[in-house]
Amino acid sequence: MRVLVTGATGFVGQGLVPALIAAGHSVRVALREPGPLPPGVEAAVIGDLSRPINRSFMLEGTDAVVHAAGIAHQGPDVPEELYRRVNTEATVEIAKAAARAGVRRFVFLSSIRAQSGPSSEEILTEDISSGPTDPYGRSKQAAEQALSEIDVPSVILRPVLIHGPGVRYNMAALMKLAASPWPLPLSSLTAKRSIVARDHLADAVLLALRSDKMAGETYIVADPEPLTVGEMIASLRRGLGKPALLFGVPAGLLSAAATLANRQEQIERLMSPLVARPDKLLAAGWQPRLSAAEALAKTAGSKPMAA
Repeated sequence: MRVLVTGATGFVGQGLVPALIAAGHSVRVALREPGPLPPGVEAAVIGDLSRPINRSFMLEGTDAVVHAAGIAHQGPDVPEELYRRVNTEATVEIAKAAARAGVRRFVFLSSIRAQSGPSSEEILTEDISSGPTDPYGRSKQAAEQALSEIDVPSVILRPVLIHGPGVRYNMAALMKLAASPWPLPLSSLTAKRSIVARDHLADAVLLALRSDKMAGETYIVADPEPLTVGEMIASLRRGLGKPALLFGVPAGLLSAAATLANRQEQIERLMSPLVARPDKLLAAGWQPRLSAAEALAKTAGSKPMAA
C-alpha cells in the first residue's frame, strides 16, 4: 500500500514512518520544507498547514493517508484560531482532497482530549464523553465531526498521553523527575492515568490501514493497564537501572508544598484520574507488545531517534 504521512518529522511520525516501512508499505511524507528522510521515503513539500492551499498533488497515486500533523497541546499561549486552522480546517482540507483522489483509507490521529478534559472521574470509552475543555480538544473534536461528513473511508484514533524516545512536554517532565537521584513523595497518590507507547500507537495505525471493519469507526488507543504516577516513576527508574525510591505523604501536605513551589497545577493533575479503556480496539485485533510498565521502562532506557 502507498501511504501518505503528514506530521512525519514530529514525535509520533518519527516512530510511525519506520513502522510503515517495516510493514512493507511505500511511504510518502508531507513536509513543511525539504529535509532529511529515511532511505526509500518520498517527500512532498506542502508548506505550512495553517495556510490554505491546494495540496491535491501530494495524493497522486496514494492508497491511504495517515494524518498525524497538527499543533500539540501546548498551553494557553497558542491562539484558539490557530488550533482551528491547523487541527480542524487543514484536516478537513486534506480529507476532502483524499476523497477526490479516491484514497481507500484515511487514518486521523485525534486525541483523548477530543472527548475529555485533562482528568475524568469516570472511565472513558468511545461512547462516554464529558466533552473537551480547551481549544486543543475542541479543535480535534471539530475535525472528528467534520470527517463524518466527508466521503472517504476514515478511522479516528484517540490516543492518550504518548511516550517513547524523544518525548516532550508532560511525559518529558516526568522522565526528568525519574532521572533525579532524590526519593520522591509520590507513593500515596492513588489516581490512575492511561498512557500509550508510541510503538503501540504505530501498531494501531497499521491495523487501521489493513482492517476493513475499522472504517467509519473511532477508537481509543491506550495501553490496557492504567498506572499511578508512582508506578510510572518506578517503571521509568527501572528502565534507567535505578531503585524506585518512593515514599508517601498525605495528599493535603503534598498539595500545600506544591502551592508553595508554584507547582499546584502539575501536582493536582497527577492527583486526578484519567483512565480510558481500549476494549474496542482490542476487539478489533490490536495487541500491545508490552505491558504499560514494561513499555515505560523501555522508553526510559532508549535514546531519542534522529529527526
